[in-house]
Amino acid sequence: MSNSMRAIEITQPGGPEVLQETTRPMPTADHAQVVIKVAYAGVNRPDALQRAGLYNPPAGASDLPGLEASGEVVAIGSGVSGWAVGDQVCALLPGGGYAEYVATPAAHCLPVPKGMSLKYAACLPETYFTVWSNVFQRGGLKAGETILIHGGSSGIGTTAIQLAREFGARVVVTAGSDDKCTACLDLGAERAINYRSEDFVPVLKEMGGADVILDMVGGSYIPRNLSALADDGRLVQIAFLQGPKVEVNFAQLMMRRLTFTGSTLRPQSDLAKAKIAESLLENVWPLLSGGKIGPVMDSEFDLADAAQAHAHMESSGHIGKIVLRVTA
Repeated sequence: MSNSMRAIEITQPGGPEVLQETTRPMPTADHAQVVIKVAYAGVNRPDALQRAGLYNPPAGASDLPGLEASGEVVAIGSGVSGWAVGDQVCALLPGGGYAEYVATPAAHCLPVPKGMSLKYAACLPETYFTVWSNVFQRGGLKAGETILIHGGSSGIGTTAIQLAREFGARVVVTAGSDDKCTACLDLGAERAINYRSEDFVPVLKEMGGADVILDMVGGSYIPRNLSALADDGRLVQIAFLQGPKVEVNFAQLMMRRLTFTGSTLRPQSDLAKAKIAESLLENVWPLLSGGKIGPVMDSEFDLADAAQAHAHMESSGHIGKIVLRVTA
């Protein structure tokens, strides 16, 4: 292997145009880490937030964007068991995915599901870690309950629809066009609400309320979400596209026994992420290998065209996941 690699760096905070190709030193495998030769890297909203200067990498992480990738293990650090050079994996990353090689904790790697290509496997880690930990572990979604998923046609949304459906929940989504609503229905949603023409609150109230709401919008959606919850319902917040500040009467949390929770994945400890990976391997990976669920692919771009990929994501015209082709 060469001592250097191609990568995409953030030259300064700003729009997609600040993503520029560069050359960086090859990463090495520290204790409990592996180095992956990246075939494909996933493109996600947190990458755009980092590019804009709004989501700094945690201490010790690469400054390069990219929180998930698929590829081949090419180096193994001390203390690693269960992986060998040549294994094909997909992995949650602390950063650095927009590059030909990346180092990550070995415990954050998962095997490529049976029958799945590396291109599709690159779509799994960020969304599946996020959905599983928030909808099922924090939100406690159970069979027979109703979940409202905002942004149903996004990578997170398409993942959440399939997992909720597979585990026996009733699924309601919001999306921004009729085409996106149709895509969500095709994935198993029972009801799809075009938020440009219909208010989700009365729809959910007519259905008896949502037991769980997965939201990445925030802002004005927060009080409306609380109104749309059933008694004992759980609102799970994973982002704030409309902002994190809003006036809310929280007395209803006590009167109706509501729960308002949420999380962001990247700052969590390596151990916490490893435990999510273990739970995914046990509960979700058999469904992926069996073809019962799978990522929805929107488009792929070459690594050198990362700026175009970000512009496409921020246009909100996509349905499902966007990936960068790196060394595939």
